[in-house]
Amino acid sequence: MVSVVLLYPRMGAALGINYGRIADNLPPPEKAVLLIKSLGATRVKLYDADPTVLTAFANTNIEIIVGLGNEYLVTMQEQEKALSWVKTNVQCHLPATKINCIAVGNEVLTSNDTSLAASLLPAMQNLYSALTILQLDRQVTVTTTHSMGILETSYPPSSGKFRQELVGSITKILDFNTKIDSPFLINAYPFLAYKSDPKQIPLNFVLFDPDNDNEIINDPVTKFLYHNMLFAQIDAVHAALEKVGCNELCVQISESGWPSKGDPDEVGASSENAKKYNGNLIKLMKQKTGTPMRPNENLNIYLFALFNENLKPGPTSERNFGLFKNDGTPAYSLGVGGSSSSNGNSSSSSNNGGSSSGGGGSGSSGSWPYSPAAGGGSSNGYPYIYNTSNVGRKFVQSRMLIFVLAISFVLMRLEA
Repeated sequence: MVSVVLLYPRMGAALGINYGRIADNLPPPEKAVLLIKSLGATRVKLYDADPTVLTAFANTNIEIIVGLGNEYLVTMQEQEKALSWVKTNVQCHLPATKINCIAVGNEVLTSNDTSLAASLLPAMQNLYSALTILQLDRQVTVTTTHSMGILETSYPPSSGKFRQELVGSITKILDFNTKIDSPFLINAYPFLAYKSDPKQIPLNFVLFDPDNDNEIINDPVTKFLYHNMLFAQIDAVHAALEKVGCNELCVQISESGWPSKGDPDEVGASSENAKKYNGNLIKLMKQKTGTPMRPNENLNIYLFALFNENLKPGPTSERNFGLFKNDGTPAYSLGVGGSSSSNGNSSSSSNNGGSSSGGGGSGSSGSWPYSPAAGGGSSNGYPYIYNTSNVGRKFVQSRMLIFVLAISFVLMRLEA
């Protein structure tokens, strides 16, 4: 049995959780639902539309984003196939299962696959047309998930802008989002920034707990103060949207989290840091804290992830982002509003859910202030070095993974 204990009260900004299933040892979906309820989460993002999983969420009132994997985008360019997919994977589960969104593809624009990117918007349009034909467009919307790699610059946050070669594709997608009033989803991982330069980036800054003024960023344009990296990432996205005339779009963080374990070179990957990151983030959501650019807007964030996923490729951290272990016991205590006594103790179920491109994608998400493109954490994006000299300041484009944030902290200390 799973003992359901509410870990913290319901909040204004509803907590979301990513339920990836690239594993062969997870509890069945019915027990996963109980664990999600124990978190107080009211939103779930899936990486596929597995009928067993969707049936498990029936009559729970939990809002569901279903995922359509990158491998289906080309097929969805045919209207009849898009209509068939919606009938099979969405319509038949309504209204019992509260599906409210289809996430079409995962980090497609930074996948370095031009043919895939060209298929994205037509697939989104056809799926929405299918929803309209079936008179489901008032309860289910359509969007896609991006990585921070779509940004060319992100420091200071007010300078955030989209990569020039992606502007054409992005603006068309944004126009579609605006037309149908669907959210802008982006994955953001401060962990990746810290892992790349732990000597210069203060750990407390990425864990929402700066010790002093030297661990706070002051945007020289807006004069806004940033006490944590995630808010700076989010506002860089807001700034980029504003520059293309889409500042009214609702921004949702479709993935953010911290691993409880990593390889020896993955500095910062620990259960203690995971507890601090996720726990402090949840506290900010409970406080209805907005970002400096959007102080009156609730945070809309999906934590990554529900379970550790033992079949995910890549470094050890990729398999250890879960709030829960495979047996349903907590990977660590969040320390927010009580501790979890949830216990799966269930027989294993072979749930190799999620698409080959989805199931998390955490290793390919960008980090602030540099924005690598998607692809296993490798960078072919547009990092910048922020140089200060006696003759002024300039941005120098670089392929090196040197962080503006680290440079700015050094300069602030020298000026102190």
